[in-house]
Amino acid sequence: MQHQPLRRRLARLAAGTALLCTLTGLAGTAQAAGYPAHPINLIVSYGPGGGTDLVARMMAPFLQKYLGSDSRIVVLNRPGAGGAIGFTELARAQPDGYTIGFINTPNLLTIPIERKSAFTWQSFDLIGNVVDDPGAFAVLDANPVKSLAELETYAKAKPGAATVGTTGTGSDDHLAMLRFERATGAKLSHVPYKGAGEVRGAVASGEIMVGAINVGEVLQYMKGGTPLRFLGQMGATRSAALPDVPTFKEQGYDIELASLRGLAAPKGLPPEVRDKLVEALARTMKDPEFQAKAQQMFAPLRYLPPADYARELQAGEETFKALWQQAPWIDK
Repeated sequence: MQHQPLRRRLARLAAGTALLCTLTGLAGTAQAAGYPAHPINLIVSYGPGGGTDLVARMMAPFLQKYLGSDSRIVVLNRPGAGGAIGFTELARAQPDGYTIGFINTPNLLTIPIERKSAFTWQSFDLIGNVVDDPGAFAVLDANPVKSLAELETYAKAKPGAATVGTTGTGSDDHLAMLRFERATGAKLSHVPYKGAGEVRGAVASGEIMVGAINVGEVLQYMKGGTPLRFLGQMGATRSAALPDVPTFKEQGYDIELASLRGLAAPKGLPPEVRDKLVEALARTMKDPEFQAKAQQMFAPLRYLPPADYARELQAGEETFKALWQQAPWIDK
């Protein structure tokens, strides 16, 4: 009999715990039902005018439509440190669905390998991948260098004179530059910027010689009037938008790099909110109007739902860890 009060207390505790779980679940469902109730911030970790920024601003109205709310999506540029400033802000935000953002490879994967950081790709709830854009080298149309072989010859004759602009240390642009150096023995000079828009401006003004910029971004800038010319593209095969521009491999340089750009949120989203965001992105990617706008912007779409996206990031992380052990991507 002396144990009866204890059993009653345990029973009351169990009942209270069950009630709390039920109320928490109902609260989460209620939160999702009213989500979004106010504007959502969408972080872009690079400057205005770059490929990620342009896609984010073009995509925002479609996400709003499929979230079924009048609340706005506000694009916030947080450039710097190769994307680390924006990725860190996104990882540290409240996981309530009111802060989402683009995460870009390889920077998302390479930064935590090369230096201490406040994030890895596992710091985020993945919403889905949007773009897969091959890298490229581009110069002003008036530049006398017409091919990668001519760039190699120039760089060997004048070590360090060939300046290459990138979106930061460890970016696909920077890795491509380093791999070109190692493949040729030529010496290039690395000039990092806060985004592809800044790289474009530097090439256009003559501040740098070569822009290491993704294919879709170069095409956007050419459409906007910047007189650029491709030296080569880094896709596995020629881009459908550039059938006359050879790949690096076709020109004898075994370099194949691209940038995935997808949406993510801080880890720990309420499941119902996460599901709403995943569904809104999936419907956006299927929207014919969105696809047409992306084509007009030369944004090469490649939708990956969260599970497939995670597998791609995991494989990429393993590849870059192995590469770091073999040849760290640091400026010398």
